[in-house]
Amino acid sequence: MPPRPQTVTVALTGASGLPYGLRLIDTLLAAGVRTWVLYSQAAQIVAKQEMDLTLPSRPAEMKAWLLSRHPVDPALLEVYGREEWFAPAASGSNPPDAMVVCPCSMGTLAAIRHGMSDNLIERAADVCIKEGRKVVLVPRETPLSAIHLENMLDLARMGVVILPPAPGFYTHPKTVDDMVDFVVSRVLDQIGVEHALTPRWGE
Repeated sequence: MPPRPQTVTVALTGASGLPYGLRLIDTLLAAGVRTWVLYSQAAQIVAKQEMDLTLPSRPAEMKAWLLSRHPVDPALLEVYGREEWFAPAASGSNPPDAMVVCPCSMGTLAAIRHGMSDNLIERAADVCIKEGRKVVLVPRETPLSAIHLENMLDLARMGVVILPPAPGFYTHPKTVDDMVDFVVSRVLDQIGVEHALTPRWGE
């Protein structure tokens, strides 16, 4: 397992899979990991569709909402808007230890692949890649076109982790939450955060 990170950026984009991203944020905060949250307008739309959640539009209100889900030291959490270019994640002088885009839309994945950096999410990923930090992308659901697969392959060759949200069934999940935790546990393993979300093989 990689060294435990002090700071992780989590980006929520407009793809199916918002329960994974929100559970990941909750788990990181519970583990005492400083977490920087970035989210797009499309993520707000998906949250309403998938979870009947109305995510606040203002970063300060989003921070308060996230803290209401899992009360922790407010200093552990920062939320930034998509155009906040002075956010720490926008510069290689102050990058996080790891970044996770969960869920990751195919548009965001393509933009990261080509270094577009047109918003803070894309810029933050670009910074992490150029600084050699761990980047994990959790792509949206199936099917995937040849364009999507080629973009993923190119990113994987750069060292980016492509982690499809495909829960295993050997743990005998009984609820949707169990399947969400399976995927989140794999993300946590990749970035070096200890957890007890799912049993380990052989235990």
